[in-house]
Amino acid sequence: MAKLLLNVLKLSPVVLAATFFVSNGAFASEKVTSVDELAQVTSVDQLSDVQTSHWAFQSVKSLVERYNCVAGYPDGTFRGNRSMSRYEFAALLNGCLDRVVQLIPSGPSGGTDMAMVNKLREEFAAELATLRGKVDGLDYRVGELEGANKFSTTAKLKGKVEFITGGVFGPNDRIGSAAGSDDFEDQITFGQRTRLDITSSFTGKDKLRVRLHQRNNDSFGSNRTGTNMSRIDVQGDSGSVEVEKLNYNFKPSKNINASVWALGAGMDDFLDADKAKVQTTRFAKRNPLTHRSNSEDQGAGATIKFNKNVNLQVGYTTVDGNQAGTGNGIGGSYDIGTQLNLKAGGFKIGATYVHSEGSNGTDFSHKTGSTNASFFGGGNGVSSDSFGIQASTKLGKKTKVGGWYGLTNVDEDVTGNDATLQNWAVFASIKDFAKKGNVLGMTFGMPPKVTSANGTATEDADTSYLLDVTYRHKVTDRLSLQPGFFAVFNPNHDNDNGTIYGAVLNTTFKF
Repeated sequence: MAKLLLNVLKLSPVVLAATFFVSNGAFASEKVTSVDELAQVTSVDQLSDVQTSHWAFQSVKSLVERYNCVAGYPDGTFRGNRSMSRYEFAALLNGCLDRVVQLIPSGPSGGTDMAMVNKLREEFAAELATLRGKVDGLDYRVGELEGANKFSTTAKLKGKVEFITGGVFGPNDRIGSAAGSDDFEDQITFGQRTRLDITSSFTGKDKLRVRLHQRNNDSFGSNRTGTNMSRIDVQGDSGSVEVEKLNYNFKPSKNINASVWALGAGMDDFLDADKAKVQTTRFAKRNPLTHRSNSEDQGAGATIKFNKNVNLQVGYTTVDGNQAGTGNGIGGSYDIGTQLNLKAGGFKIGATYVHSEGSNGTDFSHKTGSTNASFFGGGNGVSSDSFGIQASTKLGKKTKVGGWYGLTNVDEDVTGNDATLQNWAVFASIKDFAKKGNVLGMTFGMPPKVTSANGTATEDADTSYLLDVTYRHKVTDRLSLQPGFFAVFNPNHDNDNGTIYGAVLNTTFKF
């Protein structure tokens, strides 16, 4: 609004004077709907409410009609229904002075006109000074609005609290234990996870995030069942409140989004993971062979957008990158990955590659696979190359189906032992299922399995399958209930093991 007003004032000095120096109800009631209404008028006589009795009228009349420099309304009025004040006359005079001085010719006629201009300037010096001061002040205020003060740094707080109630049920004994030696723990438990995200921006195109969290919930994993295949997504015990993630996102160019992480970086923070909209188990959350890092802590990454349908993502993570010493620092244990994403209409596909270097043995199944897939290295250096493919498509506006496949080749640097791990999954999501805002998600797949091995590594003999069915019921925009059911068939890739069942109710509060 201020910019529009300033443009109007520059086009019509008369309106400027009337706006700042005249208080009149009739004038204030008039509306100007477009700057175009301020047409140029080239004769003082055309301005019907200007009194001709003013001593300077004839002088200004002579100047403005000779040099065409008076602006007014097309209907020939100032729309004030009153005589011109000295300030208004100064505004009119101000509109002519610069142009008149530029166009005054040399010779007797020009000298007469210049004398007339100087006399008018002297007479209205005070009013001209006031007028120009007002314009300068308005210019400064508009500059403040449009310039340095247009963006104000603020911090925003978002929170999420989850109450998790559930349990696992299955054989009498924990998987992998002798009969009667270690009971399967099938108690119902209640835990929680709390997250607070503090975000701020400094340019309007960047974001600094600090995530605080505290959690205390059983994992439903090997400590209770004997296998991590039953592990749920919301789990862990952090003890006190701690900083979980600290990252800064920015745009170095129009087509590049970059981020730097001082804490909490994982490969899925840089490479998009395709999955069901909701899930309960850790395995169903994302492809564990390619989208979970062996070294999670510091990192950096970027998404390079070639066009609306194609982008390339890269990411680097390291553990103990903030510490010196052998195996630590940015050059210590690390993961580096890249992913090419393509989409066309409702179909999208991503191809992923991740290389990892570890120094103290690594769980390449990321606590989702068999015992054989859970640890390599034994104190020796270990490296791996992981390959993945993921794809999904929309069936109508509310249904998405898709899947992923992952393969990891592992090599121990000292012993030369090697192994190959594989996993896969298919998934589906249905939005607005039974009620608007609700979501049904289903995932079925094979958790990480050692399909070939040499040396001390051991190949899995059979095949496990996992089914995850989760439903999110939206109570309000900030409260949801999410019951989930899962089953692990032939746990630990062993047909002799009985099926493990699990049920979880996640109550989520957002603020």
